[in-house]
Amino acid sequence: MHEITVATRQHTEFVVIDQQVQRIVEEAGMREGVVHLFVPHTTAGVTINENADPDVVRDMKQILESVVPWRGNYAHAEGNSAAHVKASMMGFSTQVFVRNGRLAFGTWQSIYFCEFDGPRTRKVWAQLIPVAQ
Repeated sequence: MHEITVATRQHTEFVVIDQQVQRIVEEAGMREGVVHLFVPHTTAGVTINENADPDVVRDMKQILESVVPWRGNYAHAEGNSAAHVKASMMGFSTQVFVRNGRLAFGTWQSIYFCEFDGPRTRKVWAQLIPVAQ
């Protein structure tokens, strides 16, 4: 298993981690297979979405905040219930195919680490699953 460190600087932040994941694939020499990514935190997640228009991320952040506002009538004593809910909405894992040694994305796709309780230093675990050729 490989580990990526992500340092966030904002309370809510979407960080593209394509280059870090691609580097893991290249260093392992994997040509074909799948990369499974997992976020071992309860207030951060991972998703794949568009990376061509920055308004997409702005919209996602705005919609998530409107659906799950930071301040609310939450019971969780730590005061970060909204972060837990948003992380669960994004999910804690995703997979990306590898084709010819490269991450196989759709035209506009990127992998986003999703911070909802920052700033913090976080981890993303990556497991390579090669396909025998």
